[in-house]
Amino acid sequence: MQKAPKGALATLISIFFFWGFVAASNDILIPVFKKALDLTQMQSQLISFAFYVAYTVGSLMYFAISAIMKRDILNSLGYRNGLALGLLISACGTLLFIPASNTASFELLISGLFIVGLGFSLQQIAANPLAIQMGDPATGNQRLSLAGGINNVGTTIGPVIVSFAIFGGIGSGPTTLDLKAVQIPYLVLGAAFVLAAVMFKFSSVPDKIETVKSDDDNASLLSILKYPQLSMGMLAIFLYVGVEVSTASNLPEFMKQKLGTNEDAIAPFVSLFWASLMIGRWTSAAGSFNISQSLKSKLNIILPFAAFGIFMTVNAIAGHAVTDFYPYLGLVLVLIAADKISEGNPIKQLLMYSLLGIVALLVGIFATGMISVFAFMSVGLFCSTLWPCIFTLGIAGLGSRTNTGSSLLIMMIMGGGFVSVAQGALSDDAVLGIQYSYFVGVACFAYLAFYAYRVKGILKKQNIQIGEMAGGH
Repeated sequence: MQKAPKGALATLISIFFFWGFVAASNDILIPVFKKALDLTQMQSQLISFAFYVAYTVGSLMYFAISAIMKRDILNSLGYRNGLALGLLISACGTLLFIPASNTASFELLISGLFIVGLGFSLQQIAANPLAIQMGDPATGNQRLSLAGGINNVGTTIGPVIVSFAIFGGIGSGPTTLDLKAVQIPYLVLGAAFVLAAVMFKFSSVPDKIETVKSDDDNASLLSILKYPQLSMGMLAIFLYVGVEVSTASNLPEFMKQKLGTNEDAIAPFVSLFWASLMIGRWTSAAGSFNISQSLKSKLNIILPFAAFGIFMTVNAIAGHAVTDFYPYLGLVLVLIAADKISEGNPIKQLLMYSLLGIVALLVGIFATGMISVFAFMSVGLFCSTLWPCIFTLGIAGLGSRTNTGSSLLIMMIMGGGFVSVAQGALSDDAVLGIQYSYFVGVACFAYLAFYAYRVKGILKKQNIQIGEMAGGH
């Protein structure tokens, strides 16, 4: 167990905010650029594709350089330097919004997002295993849920802030877009990246991870794929990020086609989807605190409603009507019950939430109107803790090769781009149509449920008792 200095975990998880802000804001850029540049739904999904495929490129670079050096990059560079470097790379990407705004260039926009994502890949490789190791590994998935809750503060306010900036500058014509309005929030974000880089450079965040060496630590890097929890977990991350991103990024088009919703009215719905992840992660995060069982039980109920309150407050301040979202609290109660039943066990939680995700998507596919919209948004609730569950299970038992395993899992974030583009292609009326295209998400959740079922036996054969470790809040 890594004993971290007091406050180090709080410093570390602050970086998760940035990832959420940018990822969710992309869902506002998609319908805006689709309208402004007359893009097809598939073309508009290239915004997601460029951002998420950057994780793959960054992780492959990490893997290749480690192989050439014959040692792990972060073990040589240090975690604080790695986090700072990743933040500076992302800051460079935001600078491309200046020429993109001056030339109305879609290519420069997605190039900027690609570079931002490239920096995020290094940050993710470092931050996720750090969060798991900075305390009892038995509650590592719950610390990641806590960090994910901070991530989703960013995902909740990001769409609102970016939407406010953009729709203050859109003209009345169907293809007029003031890219200077898009530029401002991202340049401010770039400045925040630089300040955060300095903060991490001189922080008390651990510079190394204490690991137990295994017999095959000197084997080739590719031999790590012999661990089925990792190789199967890579596909699980690909499909998890895929269903999460594609559900949200195709929601504006679904609402436009089926409910006639205008682009400037989409923000609160996108915000609630991403706030749903915050609600779920805050619910699970109660188990990461060193407090009494009684207080944890109370927090399991208080925190999700507090997270919902943040969504309502932010959107009310932004001038959006929020009273129509009160019925969503019924779905929050379903999540609270599921969290209680799963007892913080990553295997149980992964299985249960995947099955609930399938139910939510099927309701959205076969229902109509706001029932479908609420069902699709609730996918955020059931995706909420899948990342920490899969990540914890995927790197279990890797020892000193944890960073390499982490880089391979981060590489599979590309699923957010590929699955979004695939659903965008299937959403064409000549194929499945926008509503039936959500069967893509059903297939993703089906594999995640299968992974949860299989990984329990896989880890048991390796004498890794994850099920017992994480049991109980």
